[in-house]
Amino acid sequence: MSSVALPEELLLLAYDNESGKAIGSRIGLDLGMAAAVLVELALAGRIAYSDGTIIAVNDKPTGEAIADDVLSRIAADTPHTPASWVQRLRHGLRARVLADLCARGVIRDVDETAMDGFVHLHRYPTIDASVETEVRDRLGKALTGEEIPAERTAALATLVAAVRMEPTLGLSGEEIQEAHSQLEKIGGGAGFTGSVSLEESTIRPSVALVIAALAKAIEQALGAARPATPAG
Repeated sequence: MSSVALPEELLLLAYDNESGKAIGSRIGLDLGMAAAVLVELALAGRIAYSDGTIIAVNDKPTGEAIADDVLSRIAADTPHTPASWVQRLRHGLRARVLADLCARGVIRDVDETAMDGFVHLHRYPTIDASVETEVRDRLGKALTGEEIPAERTAALATLVAAVRMEPTLGLSGEEIQEAHSQLEKIGGGAGFTGSVSLEESTIRPSVALVIAALAKAIEQALGAARPATPAG
């Protein structure tokens, strides 16, 4: 198991280690992290997808502060769709995840606020690269087919594809589309896209249903991807 939660894994992939700045779509990352919190709860057996909504099936705390806050909200609220939950949860989530990673010594907060505080600028360069290295290693092995991805890695691969974060993997040009196709293939093999039955899935059906619904919600929120620009 990774030493950090899925939302933190996604954020680490999205931020450049040296500049400490995010790469890619801001709203895409925020939606992806919101979905990742829900995936963590599904992996922990706390929530499920039922009749088009996310419901709490076990309100026992997991020990992860962010996930437990979300679990409390879900347990106390009326059922909502995955699309509704990712929109509700994305606001303010990035700041909490960044603060958590800073507190753990994985990244640091470089405050470059200017103009007497009117322009707030923060960068988050990496201090401990070992956490992100482990995440990238798992994804890399999944992409090359070196090993069958476990639940967490398959879920991460699906979120990376849904959020269109392939450029953060150090890819460009045709490599991006090839990686996207492979990430989608991983999700399909896990039963997230309907290309295999849940009985054939390598993932628990209850978890697969949640992840599939969340990936669809993200894709609908972001709209159709722009076609790649031909090289040359």
